[in-house]
Amino acid sequence: MRPPRMDRGQYAVPILASGTSTKLGEKPRFANRSDLVAEAYRLAAEAHEGQRRKDDGTPYITHPIAVAELLHDAGFDDEVIAAALLHDVVEDTEMGPGEIAERFGERVAELVEALSEDEGIEDYEERKREHREQVEESGRDAIAIYIADKLSNLRDMRRIYAEEGEAIASRYKAPLDVRVRLWREDLEMAKRSAPDLPYLSEFERQLEEFERERAARRADGG
Repeated sequence: MRPPRMDRGQYAVPILASGTSTKLGEKPRFANRSDLVAEAYRLAAEAHEGQRRKDDGTPYITHPIAVAELLHDAGFDDEVIAAALLHDVVEDTEMGPGEIAERFGERVAELVEALSEDEGIEDYEERKREHREQVEESGRDAIAIYIADKLSNLRDMRRIYAEEGEAIASRYKAPLDVRVRLWREDLEMAKRSAPDLPYLSEFERQLEEFERERAARRADGG
């Protein structure tokens, strides 16, 4: 079930969000690289319409765009870009893998399914670790989307953390220490199974810098 529609005026929306260079209201620069990608972008925008990011309230579509941009810039093919754009559709809407397969092909559907968590697992850390294992078993392309997703989320968190510090923890389902620990485990998995990902070193750098920022903040009491 989609979350209820929210008024644009409820949040102050910045021009750039979620690590993407695409301005809100504009098609991403990669959207017309093929009919497949253009259709995936159209469907993602429609599926996430009215949804907002829980961290800063920006339109949710900025996130899959940011993930897809990382993969586009890294030279991945159209089916991987399409899957990146659609990677949260199964989790966040009523659309299932079967409909995605019918519209975009089996490979895109399999990647999206690999990127979809098992919501039946209630424990947060257990669900995230089961999901990581599922992604690793699905191969390099799934790992590529997964790590691009984590990098985008980490960039967002660092941006907000710079302004608000540890107080941002209340916006998330899990404590920041847990999220950092899980990101560390994600990094270890990717180093083991897809060490050649072009932006893996950037994910590691961002994570190390975030850990140093948190240590400095906490040492100062904030």
